[in-house]
Amino acid sequence: MSRKTSTLIGAGAGLALYLFAGLLPSMYYGGFAGVLLAGGIFGTPLQPTLLVRGLIYFSTAMGVVGVGSLFAVGGAAAGAAVGALVPAPKKEAEAKVKA
Repeated sequence: MSRKTSTLIGAGAGLALYLFAGLLPSMYYGGFAGVLLAGGIFGTPLQPTLLVRGLIYFSTAMGVVGVGSLFAVGGAAAGAAVGALVPAPKKEAEAKVKA
């Protein structure tokens, strides 16, 4: 297994972990940050106007994308580290197994 393969496997594992553990909190905290930002810009109490909703949706999407990319990069780094530390099997050993 090459280093590129282990990096891709690590990135996939990081994204799978994100889907199970990080998606809902990232949506929640991104939306909360959007509400705080909209409250600072437009004043409180917030009126559900198009700009306020758009700002909240945008910050929610940025929270999801930001945390998802963090999990993917972290998983890829962990996969690359495992790929660098674990030696790849030699081709001669594979030839003996097939024979």
